[in-house]
Amino acid sequence: MAKALLINPSYYDSYGSAKASISDPVYPTLSLLTTAAMAEKHGHQVEILDLSYLPYDYRLIQEKILACKPDVVGVTVTTPLMNQARDISVLVKSISKDIRMIAGGAHVTAMPAESLRESLLDAVVVGEGDITFAEIMDGRPLREVLGVHYRDGEELRATAPRPFLKNLDDLPMPAWHLYDARFYKNKISRILAKRPPLAMAEFSRGCVYQCDFCASKNTMGCGLRKKSPQRCVEEVKALRSFGYREFALADDIFTSDQAWAKSVSQALIDTGLDLVWTCTNGIRVESADRELFGLMRRAGCYRVSYGFESGSDEVLKSFGKGGRASIEKGREAVRLARAAGIDTNGYFLLGLSGDTESSIRETIEFARSLGLDMMKFGIAIAFPGTRMFADYRQKGLIRSYEWDDYFIYSPKPLFSHPNLTSEKVRAYMEFAYKRAVLTNPEFILRRLWRGLRTGEFFWDLYYFFRFAFAPSLSSARSSAVYFARDRWPTYDFRIQRPRDVL
Repeated sequence: MAKALLINPSYYDSYGSAKASISDPVYPTLSLLTTAAMAEKHGHQVEILDLSYLPYDYRLIQEKILACKPDVVGVTVTTPLMNQARDISVLVKSISKDIRMIAGGAHVTAMPAESLRESLLDAVVVGEGDITFAEIMDGRPLREVLGVHYRDGEELRATAPRPFLKNLDDLPMPAWHLYDARFYKNKISRILAKRPPLAMAEFSRGCVYQCDFCASKNTMGCGLRKKSPQRCVEEVKALRSFGYREFALADDIFTSDQAWAKSVSQALIDTGLDLVWTCTNGIRVESADRELFGLMRRAGCYRVSYGFESGSDEVLKSFGKGGRASIEKGREAVRLARAAGIDTNGYFLLGLSGDTESSIRETIEFARSLGLDMMKFGIAIAFPGTRMFADYRQKGLIRSYEWDDYFIYSPKPLFSHPNLTSEKVRAYMEFAYKRAVLTNPEFILRRLWRGLRTGEFFWDLYYFFRFAFAPSLSSARSSAVYFARDRWPTYDFRIQRPRDVL
């Protein structure tokens, strides 16, 4: 039996002092729960260190490693967390070169060789990591484990890709026991959670659409794989047994297969469990359906989030969301949800690949007019592994590879946009919140009435004042306390290197 310490890095600087900090997502990390569950199924011992709600401080990790003495340290890595993974790799190897240091997630899947070159990681897991990490824990030679890039002396090597799991019902139940639900009750924003503590749930994996800014297919693949309604219910019962009273769906396109989504909702109704839930990742507007929303509401769903992104049909077409997902479909989707008694939240991005000043103004006016209960604006970021990143890199438009700055509330100029200056996009971020929220009487009155109707008035008042006085973008200064930034290996992203060998 081997022992693993899984680390969820800090999100603190990704939200920082920005307006979005009022909805900082602090809850157990689902990817680590599923990874840990498979490792435990293989007979190994796992602990999880969650740093999501804290500023990054290597001393917390150092103390944990010295206390639990793991054989393997694993870290989940999205792009803004890559520098933390680099630092953790140097820290781990300074404690013991015998500890195997592994990373997984969207960023290292998109840039496996580069991630190895700019860190002291022993290996990176590409794609879904459930089985791959468990086999690494088993002690199998890395050359025999599918879906990894790894060091072989001074050389980097890669094994063949691991096929995506076909039957998600075969996965073990997420390892809820590794988190204490009571600890998270007062950590999450009440803007996000109605009945904390909240956990993430996953009923399906993957997406069939090709938006140029989205990196989710790096780890989940292109396609939709669904759990059976019975398995979905089992997971909800399990998380309820561990003290969670609410869950948020991590699924990218839960409502796109309407017949299946209706079956899942009916199965949840039949359980009689007193839980509430939300579709938090952003469902497709053209998948809105009156009957489905009615079933979801009866099953406990009280909020759906839509990835509107833009208020211009031309921009939607330019990045891959046009056609069925249109401005008019967006308006209809909001009307259908509200008619079913479900709150609506909207996500908007400024500085998309096809954006102009005119289209950004259309987006802001669209957001103002929709009748949403919540909304969030961000700057479109070309994340590694996306078509947007590949296009910008090919055209020489990427100005920075400083991963700490790769988040949608970043004030740093990361790219040279074809049509917009970074200063102009940042100015529109400030204007967007003023126009669509702070000087929008309909939004304020709707939120006031909602607060009185639901008994959440004082929470709304508290968060409104925090929101009103916070900047639209986060602080430019990192709060991270790194172990040895001067010892991080570096990589020149301008150099094109040969492909790794199989």
